[in-house]
Amino acid sequence: MPKMLPRSRKRTSWFRRLALLFLGVTVVVPVLLILIARFVPPVLTPLMIATWISEGGITRSWKPLEEISPNLVRAVIASEDGKFCSHYGFDLDAIDKALSNNANGRRLRGASTISQQTAKNLFLSQNRTFIRKGVEAYFTVLIEALWPKRRIMETYLNIAEWGPQRFGAEAAAQANFRKPAAKLSALEAARLATILPNPKGYRADRPGPYVARQSTVIAARIGQVIRDRLDSCVFR
Repeated sequence: MPKMLPRSRKRTSWFRRLALLFLGVTVVVPVLLILIARFVPPVLTPLMIATWISEGGITRSWKPLEEISPNLVRAVIASEDGKFCSHYGFDLDAIDKALSNNANGRRLRGASTISQQTAKNLFLSQNRTFIRKGVEAYFTVLIEALWPKRRIMETYLNIAEWGPQRFGAEAAAQANFRKPAAKLSALEAARLATILPNPKGYRADRPGPYVARQSTVIAARIGQVIRDRLDSCVFR
């Protein structure tokens, strides 16, 4: 007749299994996913899949960073994340300003860095919930720890949404300017950076007043990015 384990030992064994499962789900699996994505271009992202299901086919084409114009790299730094090369995933000053603006009832403004947007676009849905923001922060920490900044920028430019059913810098350059991403001028890159916050509402090929005005500002800031070496972690 088999021996019956004491109840205390059964409970200990159950907790151990639960702890191992929790460790696997929260640490091992995310780390493996991020390590794989460091070396292997992602085939699809959650947003791409959702777009495919709801709107039909998508246009996407992965290009290594060497085949994307430096103008676009500098334009998104100027527009989205001026401290990209100096922070570790989070811009605390931008977060503080955003919280202050929101608390005072002024226009809501975001504070997401390129690293945070990469984590969100690569692994998560676009729903704005506290749980998703918490998971996004966790993945951001892992990405910053396990990826070089060049890989973060390369992935960001290749998976960002740049128009209806359009993902990545190459698809954006071809659709808007009939040229490869490697050939984008400073103004063209600035227009693409301008429409990033609202890629379905703005157009880069036929810019409205806001896009035309803001892209001129961003194009001028590209010079500042070069002068102050704000792109030093991407171009050495």
